[in-house]
Amino acid sequence: MSKWPRNPSTAVDVCLLLEGTYPRITGGVAHWVAHLVEHFRELRFAVAFIGGNAADYPAIVYPLPANVSHYGECFIHGTDPHPPARRSRASQVTVMAEVDELHQCLHQSADRTVLTQHLRRLLPLMYPGQALDREQLLRGRGSWELLTHYYKTYGREPSFTDYFWTTRFMHLPLWRLVEFYQTLPPARLYHSVSTGFAGFLGTVARYHSQRPLLLTEHGIYNKERKIDLLLSSTIQDSRQFLELNRAQMSYIRELWIRFFTSLGRFCYDACDDIVTLFETNRQRQIQDGADPAKTRCISNGIDVPRFAALRSLRPATCPPVVALVGRVVPIKDVKTFIQAMFLARKTMPDLQGWLVGSMDEDPEYAQECQQFARSLELSELHMRFMGHQSVDALYPQIGLIVFSSISEGQPLVLLEAYAAGIPAVVTDVGALREMVQGTNPQDRALGPSGRVVPMAQAQTMAEAILALMTNPALWQEAQGSAMARVEQFYDARLMENQYRELYQRLIHVDSPVQCKGG
Repeated sequence: MSKWPRNPSTAVDVCLLLEGTYPRITGGVAHWVAHLVEHFRELRFAVAFIGGNAADYPAIVYPLPANVSHYGECFIHGTDPHPPARRSRASQVTVMAEVDELHQCLHQSADRTVLTQHLRRLLPLMYPGQALDREQLLRGRGSWELLTHYYKTYGREPSFTDYFWTTRFMHLPLWRLVEFYQTLPPARLYHSVSTGFAGFLGTVARYHSQRPLLLTEHGIYNKERKIDLLLSSTIQDSRQFLELNRAQMSYIRELWIRFFTSLGRFCYDACDDIVTLFETNRQRQIQDGADPAKTRCISNGIDVPRFAALRSLRPATCPPVVALVGRVVPIKDVKTFIQAMFLARKTMPDLQGWLVGSMDEDPEYAQECQQFARSLELSELHMRFMGHQSVDALYPQIGLIVFSSISEGQPLVLLEAYAAGIPAVVTDVGALREMVQGTNPQDRALGPSGRVVPMAQAQTMAEAILALMTNPALWQEAQGSAMARVEQFYDARLMENQYRELYQRLIHVDSPVQCKGG
């Protein structure tokens, strides 16, 4: 294995690998990371942030605490200067043959041991000056020949130009991440909070440092990217009208999905431990290639006393306010919430809908939602787009929290609402059903803390909202169940104790912390 340049930085205990979240983006996962870092003050952290373009992340929104001793960031779609070309130290023919074998393993779902062997041999060759460096990707004859071969063999309907630029845009970030790894201090443990690009960085770190890699998936990255790709309007379908089969996905979309699936498999194979929030997600990880022996569930947790203190600020009667607290993005299906509020107000005219969350992540969709509300003649008084803000002052004013999402993990916002005394109406995705109805006999005995409805059915959602908001006794029963459920099963101390055990075991693995020379 090739030697890598040494980084003399002092080793940290945990290097967090974060894609599109803390400390530059707010939201549930970012809040969870902030809680983790601030709770384990005895540990020294490095934070490695991965984003698309720097312009999309104008500022750091979470101040970094004193125990974060290193912060680095990598914008994978940036226009940074290319490293100078150097003489390769290995045969291009040999390297490209190994790249081809790796792709064949992925196509054939080969044994993880074989896949790992190929990957471990290739990763060191991606560093500048090696036979598979960025210059070889962009300008090498071997990469060109392999690309044209794959297009002739697998390409279905896109033009070669579309195929060429898609594959380049898709793969170039991997080389940037290999180079980014060299700027990070050595760590006793690498902790990625997703697969995808952060997971690939974790794979690089695991194989070159020989230190453990821990993965925590709140939502299943591969599933969420597939939804994003299916909803994306930026990926054009090059098939002619008469060639279209609506049951068949465009080749470019398929290409992206296979790419992210491969990154997920690399990460799962490299991990020492794999954590998710609930059993359905754990089974999905196993289906996607994770070793069942490595997987486990650790539920989210919140500071229950902090939000329970807000109960005393609630009015004597239930406020006629229904809120969706989350980003205004397609995966939250905000339009179904807006339509449900339009329908519910026919029966309960004083009902207000609040949308509390960032509108900057997908401005086009946010504008569509505002236009949709106006088309239904919902004024600002009836449907308020409030943007991102602190929810502490809002929770006492909310009577019901709603999740209309088409995909979720185990949202912290729902747990916070429960602690503040707010029941819920949720779609049947992710962990939402078990968060409302319970996960085990003891939990289910507490009773439902709201209603579960099918996704994308506004009429059913409106009926569930009205069932709770027009029946004070039923609302109070759901409120009592919500408060009891979060206190018994989702207190942050339960989560913290389990991560303490994981961190202690993995940080003290009997393997030396190495600088990047390995």
